[in-house]
Formats: sequence, C-alpha cells, structure tokens
Amino acid sequence: MNNALKKISILFVIDGVEFGGGERVFFQLADGLKDRYKVFVATMPGRFFERELRGLGIKVFSVDMKRRLSLKPINRIREIIRNNEIDILHSQGARADFFARIAGRKANVPHIVCTVAMPVEGFDVGPLRKMVYRFTDWFSERYVDRFIVVSDSLKRALIEGRGIVAQGVIRIYNGIEVDQFHPGIQRNNLRAEFKIPTDAPLIGAIGRMVWQKGFKYLLDAAPEIVRAVPDVRFLFVGDGPLKDKLKEKSEKLKVTDRLIFAGFRTDIKAILSTIDLLVVPSLLEGFPMVTLEAMAMAKPVIATNIDGITEQIITGQDGILVPPKDNGALARAIIKVLNDRESAKRMGLAAREKVEKHFSIEKMVNETEKVYLSLIKSN
Repeated sequence: MNNALKKISILFVIDGVEFGGGERVFFQLADGLKDRYKVFVATMPGRFFERELRGLGIKVFSVDMKRRLSLKPINRIREIIRNNEIDILHSQGARADFFARIAGRKANVPHIVCTVAMPVEGFDVGPLRKMVYRFTDWFSERYVDRFIVVSDSLKRALIEGRGIVAQGVIRIYNGIEVDQFHPGIQRNNLRAEFKIPTDAPLIGAIGRMVWQKGFKYLLDAAPEIVRAVPDVRFLFVGDGPLKDKLKEKSEKLKVTDRLIFAGFRTDIKAILSTIDLLVVPSLLEGFPMVTLEAMAMAKPVIATNIDGITEQIITGQDGILVPPKDNGALARAIIKVLNDRESAKRMGLAAREKVEKHFSIEKMVNETEKVYLSLIKSN
C-alpha cells in the first residue's frame, strides 16, 4: 500500500445504541483499516461500542442521534467531515444513514457509502415511525454513491424494489473472526453456572428478544422435543422487549424447568462452545452473524429457510433449514439432530470449512476496501 493511500480519511457513522451486527462490522472494518487509512467513527456517547473503539486507539466523535428529526446531529457530522477532511463517509442504520447523508451532502464529502443489513420495511417499530423511516430513507438515498448489502436477496430488493442501478449496489458478506471461533475452544464452567447436567443435550438460541427472531416458535416446539429427548435443556441468550412474554409462555407450556434465560451476554464464544446445537427460528434476517459463529465452531445449526440464511446454509450439507413459523418441522429437525450425533458432526465440519472459505473478516475487509478504492480512482 503506497503512501498516498494512507492519506485517505474514512468516517464511519452508526448510532451504536447496542453492539449488534452493524456495530460489529464497523468495528471489524475500523480495526482492519486503521493501519492503512485515517479512520474515524461518529457514534452515540457512553456505549459499549464507543468504549471498544477507543480501546483500539480509534478516534471517536460523540454524536447524539436519539432524535430522528433534528439538525444537531447533521451539523455535528458536517463539522467532523470538514475538520478532518473526510474522503469517504460510510454509514449504517436508519438514523445514522439520514444524518450522515444530509451532512455529507452539505459538507461536499467526495464519496458516500451506505451499508444496508436490514431494509427499513423490516424494522420493529410502529406504522407511523416506519413511515417516517421510509420517507427519510427515500429522500436521502439519492446522495449515496455505493450501497453495500450483506446478501444477494437484499441486492435484488434494492435494485428491483427501489430502482437503484445495479452498479451502485455491491454485495459483501459479513465476516467473523475465524481464528477466534473454532472447534478447539473448550467448554468452561457455564454448565455449572446454569446448573445444567454435563451429559444433557443443550440447545442454544441467541439474539434479541424481538418478533423477528421467532423465539416463540422454538418455545412452541419445546414440549415435543422434551417428550422425545427427556433430558434436553434450552439456553436462551439475549434481552429485549419480548423476554417477559417468552417466560410467561414457557410457564403455560410447562417447560420452565428445561429453560434458562441467560439475558445479555458478552461471552458468546463460551456459550457456543457449551451448546450442542444452535437454533435460529427467525422470521426476518439480514445476514446473521451468530449462524456463522456457530458454523465456525463446527456446531450443527438448524435455522429457518428465509432470505439471508439460505445464503449461509445448504440444508442437509452444512446445517438444516425448516420453514418459518412451523414449530412441528422445527421440533422434528431438532430431535433428528440430537439423536444422530454422527450426522450432526459431519454437518458441523462442513460448516466450518465453508466459513473459512467464504466468511472471514479478511475477505469482508478486502472487498469493502475495493469499493472505497474504486470510488477514489473514479475522481
């Protein structure tokens, strides 16, 4: 990499309210590019994401993005762009996208890039708020030079659904830390912490407790699974607005003695090393990271046959796919995997091989860098 490229300045903008998939990708990009570019991040102050970035030595600017319709974040981002001579402005998330696009336009930033991991139509918000998101997204998308999407299905949605030119939409799969998520990681004392017998089959479900994740369908499948595999346990990891309702549902189904609600955890590698099977019963996804993490650790994955996930898993080869909202099919698939350990092991090893080949961080960072360089060279 020559010296000229070191002068390129990149500003990532994301709200950072939670450390979700988008924040994680921007963290990976910032870490992967910080030695070759001038990397800056604008995000909400006082959050986990901000602290992690500062730990990398990344220059972080605090921007309050809580209010959707406000000029303050726009003016703040415009100021950051001008003071740091930003060449590439890269945003993700409805609020961050709108603020960054308008600020970039006002500051005459040379290039604007936007990552779309979930279209606004899939947001878990009320109809009025969703209408506002749709309008602001439609209004500001004209200022974007390149859209990066995390799946081919999202690429089709932007081209066919929104009329964005094909050359302006680039599909780049999310990547994970292949060297950190691997089958050699040993179980720790999590089973003792949750009072789970060492020989009990353990099913894991990881994610925010929101309707898109479809956890209610795994709960609906639980009684049938318990009847077939009496010593089975379920570990739900995550927090969210539906957590209490899911607990109430487990009581009605009389499976509370088999369920553990662990809440939000940061030790996902330890969780994945402890479970025997990951279940992803989602109704809507962009390109989930947890499936890739489990696959990298050679864990069998059962997931729903929906856009995004179908680009990660080939059913019967490196995982099993079932129809969404079908708790019967989900139960049968889980029982089959728990009762056929050899088949589960084969799928897990095939999944690990796929992640190594297609879903590494290095591949994701390199492909994103190519997008940046193509814009710089087009000047």
